[in-house]
Parts: sequence; C-alpha cells; structure tokens
Amino acid sequence: MRIKVLLICSECLSRNYVTTINSSGVKKEGFKKYCKHCGKQTLHKISK
Repeated sequence: MRIKVLLICSECLSRNYVTTINSSGVKKEGFKKYCKHCGKQTLHKISK
C-alpha cells in the first residue's frame, strides 16, 4: 500500500515536496532533493 508523505528540508524546515512511498519504505531516513529556498541540494526528511 502506498502512503502520501511530505518531504521537509532539514536546514530551512520548508515543506517542498509531496510524494507517495510504499509503506515498507517508511524506514528510509530521507531523500537528497533540491530546496528552492536554500538554493542547494539538502536532505529532506519524511513527514506524514
């Protein structure tokens, strides 16, 4: 089953991305994504 999650930048705490992941993928710590507020690639953590 896929669940909808928010991805939050670990530096500026802005909510940039909404995505779906498998329920088994919840254990993953985060994703390296581009943050338009920071202007660079940062770690984005999962928030429900």
